Amino acid sequence: MKFNYTAQNLSVEEYKWQRFFEILPGLTSWLIIVGLVVLTIFQPILGACGVIALMLYWILRLSYLTIFLLISFFRFSMEKEIDWLALAHLASGTGDMSRSNRTRKGLRAFKYRLAYLLHKKEIEQLRKNTQPVPSMDKLIHLVMIPIVNEPSQILEQSIQSLAGGSFSAKQLLVVLAVEERSSQTIQENAIRLQKRFQKYFYDFKIIVHPDGIPGEAKVKGANVTFAAKKMAAYFNEKGIQYENVILSCFDADTVVDPQYFACLTYQFLVCPDRLQSSFQPVPVYTNNIWQAHGFTRVLEMGASFFQLIEATNPEKLVTFSSHSMSFKVLADINYWPVDMISDDSSIFWKAFIYYDGHYQAVPLYVTVSMDVVDAGSWWRTAVNVYKQKRRWAWGIENFPIILRAFMKAEQISFYDKFRYAFKMFESHVSWATWAFILSFVGWVPALLASRTFSETVLYYTAPRITHLILNLSLGALIVSIILSLLMLPKRKVKHSFLKKTGFTLQWFLLPWTFIFLGALPALDAQTRLMFGKYMTFWVTEKKR
Repeated sequence: MKFNYTAQNLSVEEYKWQRFFEILPGLTSWLIIVGLVVLTIFQPILGACGVIALMLYWILRLSYLTIFLLISFFRFSMEKEIDWLALAHLASGTGDMSRSNRTRKGLRAFKYRLAYLLHKKEIEQLRKNTQPVPSMDKLIHLVMIPIVNEPSQILEQSIQSLAGGSFSAKQLLVVLAVEERSSQTIQENAIRLQKRFQKYFYDFKIIVHPDGIPGEAKVKGANVTFAAKKMAAYFNEKGIQYENVILSCFDADTVVDPQYFACLTYQFLVCPDRLQSSFQPVPVYTNNIWQAHGFTRVLEMGASFFQLIEATNPEKLVTFSSHSMSFKVLADINYWPVDMISDDSSIFWKAFIYYDGHYQAVPLYVTVSMDVVDAGSWWRTAVNVYKQKRRWAWGIENFPIILRAFMKAEQISFYDKFRYAFKMFESHVSWATWAFILSFVGWVPALLASRTFSETVLYYTAPRITHLILNLSLGALIVSIILSLLMLPKRKVKHSFLKKTGFTLQWFLLPWTFIFLGALPALDAQTRLMFGKYMTFWVTEKKR
């Protein structure tokens, strides 16, 4: 369906619906928080029952999420045993699994055999498919890295990871999309990196995005859209088919796993709807995790866990941060929105609407590693983290546009419209409210109880039930601590026992961290959208 994916230049009717759907998430979040407090003051019995019901729902949901986190983590550890390059050759019809018969013992051998059986079925299904499979040798990976003010040492490590993977770097085309407003030093650093690394890749280009193009906001989407259009002309000139180009859009601090492009190539080849799919790796924030502040480590590890859980449900998976897709898809949908902050998720929704719901995000059980926010002092870092999480929460700006599109999309089933819209709405409202409910609202009935209520059995049992439910959540916390330690990068430099112990103990800051650097920025973003105070793009400050 053709739909102008923007909140700008709307008709009177469209603007009314846009504002209604912009107000809805923030209004709902505030009604839940304030409404529960008011209810517990004036109707304490109903309020206490409501709080207990919400907490019971929360503990059931937490148990569900913990189970799927464990399942996803096992799948992730299982896939690490696979030789993705050998599988890609096999899918392309140019190799066999004998290339990956490395010696494995015990649990590693079991994981390898299980993963191999899963992918063997995928390849058998691929053989039955009558559609032609692209030749692996003809595929080109276009890697776009937008730059504004990122330090040279961060960008250099990212480019080194592209050149050092198992997949041939000669099939990688690297583009540095540099903003014209960047400093002279940033632009000179880009040229220096181009001269240093150009020989390793198929090609290495620098594309400068002019400032002040009409209709564009100062957002990443405008930068990469300009660069992608330039690359479309490049492919047309060289006679390269868009179907043979796989685009990966990475942040400047993204360090890819050595097997990333081999895994991506395999998944692209075996995916029957490869030209209507995005491919989502697992983002981990471990580049500088040993040097970062404790509260940032906990937050970013939580973000990685969330993406692992999301990977277990591909039907509802949406692109986040770094991801990949066919360049043909990008050209078909006319590239990224140039006036929105949340480009990584909006590109998925734009494609989903364009293809009448026949679009998916395919999970990749391979990592892309990025930096934990580190701006020097703990206070400056906290401010940067708050702004970063508020920018992430600003992804709710997609909700009113998606709802307007769904109102016109007759080819998308009502079921698909409802489940996607509800998931987005519920996840953002939960993000903004649950930490407040669990930490503060749950204790209001006991703190503000009237004399009549204080003489009831519920007055004495409600806090105990709340306390019991929070104690039950300790199991999920222990699981998170163990998995976080397993996901820490292996370093040649040994870290002291006290430092590792401190990393574990920092998880007990989770309640306060999620309130002030999780729920509060989400509520801030929704409130801004509710009152029409639209945000502008802000680049997170990161240091090494």
